[in-house]
Amino acid sequence: MVLVVLGAVAQAGGPWLIGRAIDLYILEGDAAGLARTMMFLLAVYALGTVASRGQVYGVGAVAQRLLASLRERIFDRLQHLPLRFFDRRPVGDLMSRVTNDVDTLNQLFSQGLTQLLGSIFSLVGILVAMLVLQWNLALACFAVIPIMLLTTAFFARRARQAFRLTRETVGDVSAGLQEDIVGVREAQAFNRTERNIARFRERNAANRDANVQAVAITSAFSPAIDVLSTLATALVIGYGGYLVFAGSISVGVLTAFLIYVQQFFRPVQLASQFYTQAQAALAGAERIYNILDEEPEPPDPPEARKVGRIEGRVAFERVTFAYAPGRPVLRDVDFRIEPGQTVALVGPTGAGKTTIASLIPRFYDATEGTVSIDGRDVRDYARKELRENIGIVLQEPFLFSGTIADNIGYGRLDASREEVESAARTVDAHGFISGLPDGYDTTLGEGGGSLSQGQRQLLSFARAVLTDPRILILDEATSNIDTRTEKVIQEALARLLKGRTSVVIAHRLSTIRSADLILAVRDGRVVERGTHEELLGLGGLYADLYRRQFREPVGREVVD
Repeated sequence: MVLVVLGAVAQAGGPWLIGRAIDLYILEGDAAGLARTMMFLLAVYALGTVASRGQVYGVGAVAQRLLASLRERIFDRLQHLPLRFFDRRPVGDLMSRVTNDVDTLNQLFSQGLTQLLGSIFSLVGILVAMLVLQWNLALACFAVIPIMLLTTAFFARRARQAFRLTRETVGDVSAGLQEDIVGVREAQAFNRTERNIARFRERNAANRDANVQAVAITSAFSPAIDVLSTLATALVIGYGGYLVFAGSISVGVLTAFLIYVQQFFRPVQLASQFYTQAQAALAGAERIYNILDEEPEPPDPPEARKVGRIEGRVAFERVTFAYAPGRPVLRDVDFRIEPGQTVALVGPTGAGKTTIASLIPRFYDATEGTVSIDGRDVRDYARKELRENIGIVLQEPFLFSGTIADNIGYGRLDASREEVESAARTVDAHGFISGLPDGYDTTLGEGGGSLSQGQRQLLSFARAVLTDPRILILDEATSNIDTRTEKVIQEALARLLKGRTSVVIAHRLSTIRSADLILAVRDGRVVERGTHEELLGLGGLYADLYRRQFREPVGREVVD
């Protein structure tokens, strides 16, 4: 602020010195006095230059720290938002908010804010200097200010709407781009590339048109200010010339006024540029704060139980759950798993099997009823410690950019290399890892691109093994693995599941024959429960699934 004030004083003092040089030294022929004034003027402008650079650097440094903090806040909030938030929003649009929308604020703070601060103080200094020099001439110049305010208000309303549309359309472009790049294999397989290109062109054209519309509005603002500046200059020349003829002011004062008029509208023009940037930034800020204003996962209760080492007794008591209000996907689900038991969930696609498993680690909370572990509602546990006791292997494993060792140790940052290798040996992944050029230090791209589906799944198993969970959830974890690898995995899982509570979701019924309890799920309800032999004997849903999968009789006529 000190530098901003110094810059404003230097800008306001320059024309006054020029006017003084004309009246006292040029018209009087005093070369020595003119030289002294010019040296002083040089010093004033040098001070203004240094102050201007200092304020740009100071504001820019503060702005960059602010923006870095804002990105951290956004990422922190995204990491703590409930999964239902991501269920309804495209990833590309969220990425656009963190990158493109924050970048609009970057332009505002690193450039526009400095200009605005300097402009405001320069404008104040100029107004004061003009009133001190000749108040009536100053008032004549100020006559254009109401017109300027009306002009600004006129463009303001239109610009805000236009820039809001630009942020929305660039979000659409980013979302579509992310989806089409991730799904490029499917696009080529189903000959969708041309249609995807056409759809991208439509989104890109919409963003282009929105930006052109915004530019059309803002580009008309600066010329309007130029017209007002020319009008004010004409007023000063006309009225000021009259005052010079009347002997009320000197030529030097009139010259100083002409310079002040130019300087008066320069801050206004800079402020108009700031306004343009501000409209884009405010539109981006709206999208950013839509994320920051989202409610994160409910905090753990103050008396949240420190889990420690759980036994692994899981119970569902009349659990109902809905992703959207009024549309339950689970209804009155009721079952119990004793420590060390393996429970399998089977049923048609969309029956609610994955939803049941997702309630155990509190990815979602039950709408009605209770999910409990060791006799205590999971909502009474601290999430972090609860999830430290639960291992999850999904059908589509996600591998992060980094080494193979980093991916296996993702859930245990303190794991040693020996522990990482031991986990890989447990699931028979050590062999193929050792065969890679850099072994465990082999760097993978996002998703583990160069590895086969089975190899990626083995790494996800090793990741779960390393955390040594008391409860293990396998969601179609072997569906993408070949028969030979599945046999190896089954042998490894027999060792892994021993003494652990496990919930296995499977369409491949051969993998869950030995489960202690099988729950057949349909339309969000548990319709059958029992062992493999018991359910075959019932001749119901499970028997029908088994018959369809293996094309063999189950001992009697199957009734769906």
